[in-house]
Amino acid sequence: MKKQQSSCTSPCIVDVGIVVNKQDMLRVLEDLGRVQYFDIFDNQVRRHGEAYVMEVFCDPACATMIANRTIYLNVNSFDYLQLDWPTGERPRFDLVQEDRIVRLIPSTDPLEERDFEEQETQAGSPEEAGLRSVIEEALIESSHLGDEWDEEDDEFDF
Repeated sequence: MKKQQSSCTSPCIVDVGIVVNKQDMLRVLEDLGRVQYFDIFDNQVRRHGEAYVMEVFCDPACATMIANRTIYLNVNSFDYLQLDWPTGERPRFDLVQEDRIVRLIPSTDPLEERDFEEQETQAGSPEEAGLRSVIEEALIESSHLGDEWDEEDDEFDF
């Protein structure tokens, strides 16, 4: 017996495609971090630079703002998100609204960042390592003191 397919199958996008659902746009964009941005109007780059994506949200009353090397990105400011990954380059995230495109190109690789964060977490900072060794020394000393006190107590048993 054949399974009937649902008429409401969700799309699957792998690296390249167009995202129209605002929730999907939020999920894709919210962990971008540091990016190169390009404000393209009528196929002409008007502004460009490097910034950090501070917040991605969906609010019909707020603007998307790029200022002071930070980006506050409202997915409601755009009609859709076009994903592209040209061969040999970094992925591109084009936020499109009529004749304007805000292009975001990640400056870092999220896999490399996560690997680095995991290594840092496992190793800890030098300050944490120094504090750990001081605490370990204090614990060892206090256990030796406890042993010495036990020995002194044994000498004075009545």
